[in-house]
Amino acid sequence: MTDEKLTAQLAPHLRLLAALRATGNVTRTAELLGIPQPTVSRRLAALSRALGAPLTVPAGRGVRLTRAAELLAEAAERALTAVDAGVRLAREEVEPGSGRVVLGFLHLLGRALVPELLRDYRAQVPDARFTLVQGSRQDMLDRLAAGELDLALLAPVPEEDERLGSVVLDEQPILLSVPAGHRLAGRSAVRVAELADEPFVLLEPGYGLRRITDDLCAAAGFAPTVAFEGQESDTVRGLVAAGLGVALLPLFEPGAPAGVAEVALTPPVTRTIGLAWRAGEPQPPAVRSFRDHVVTAYPRRINRRTK
Repeated sequence: MTDEKLTAQLAPHLRLLAALRATGNVTRTAELLGIPQPTVSRRLAALSRALGAPLTVPAGRGVRLTRAAELLAEAAERALTAVDAGVRLAREEVEPGSGRVVLGFLHLLGRALVPELLRDYRAQVPDARFTLVQGSRQDMLDRLAAGELDLALLAPVPEEDERLGSVVLDEQPILLSVPAGHRLAGRSAVRVAELADEPFVLLEPGYGLRRITDDLCAAAGFAPTVAFEGQESDTVRGLVAAGLGVALLPLFEPGAPAGVAEVALTPPVTRTIGLAWRAGEPQPPAVRSFRDHVVTAYPRRINRRTK
């Protein structure tokens, strides 16, 4: 059988191969696809005959794919990703107002920015649907590159990555947060070098604020002494309030929380907040519409770079 004929025979069963690879079990594959188990078995037997080699071998109470079947299943998963994206584009081209946007964002931005943007957009497009994903900056960048996200709200904006298009929405001051009774609490400004002997409460590696802190400390000639690491800035502030260390964090609005004093850095330090997406790829109408709304409607944007 020629490659073309084998491809034509395999194409209708891409999901079967991908599902079998994921489950390792014929019965669960049948349940996942919503077809009878004998149908799955017959299709696998027909594909094995067409390939000229078995696709599965017994493995305990289930099966595992042969090396040849693994290669086909990997190709099937890649092809299905492209097909699913095409189906979504076509469906939302017909009904853009009810399309879905998968939006990633940092935990910190979920307090005010994300609800504000969604509220304003849903007022204009009431049937718009969103899937919201939170995580670290690096996690958002990885998911965006992998196609798991349509858009991501990040800080700082990844302007150095040519694979991404982005727009800067805001510039946010970074301040020193210390316990209210700390020796630096009453200062008008503090140099980062003065913090060399302080214990730090930090976000985990992969977060934008962690990178900013590490870079500022390195530029001042020291590595921060890590007292605690967390995944949310609110947790970091709580640990600072408890007297467990200092932290470099964005300005807390409307004012510093109880037990925390915010002190300006000198020279001043800021970070950008913005929206990013994969460059050079067609976007579903719903994604394009929300992106354009953010770019044009957000009042504090300071500069933009789109692709």
